[in-house]
Amino acid sequence: MSKTVTPEELEAAMLGLLLERGPGKTIGPADVAQALGGNQPDGWGPLMQPVRKVAVRLMKEGRIVILRKGRPVDPDDFRGTYRLALPPAET
Repeated sequence: MSKTVTPEELEAAMLGLLLERGPGKTIGPADVAQALGGNQPDGWGPLMQPVRKVAVRLMKEGRIVILRKGRPVDPDDFRGTYRLALPPAET
């Protein structure tokens, strides 16, 4: 798959998956990459870094939360495995 995926497409896929999953549920960055790149690692693997960049931007905008071990991370300084979630609803 040689199609270039734009940040806008990544954002739409990420938010769509999160809304589909619902409040209180998380998705992995690979879920977003596979939604656009397919199930083959050579299709979704190259999308992992762009997914991370979009996730960081959306967290800074307050639109999603990046979690590591169930806790929100500093979007400018996190490593390892992470999950994505919608921010908690304001009541």
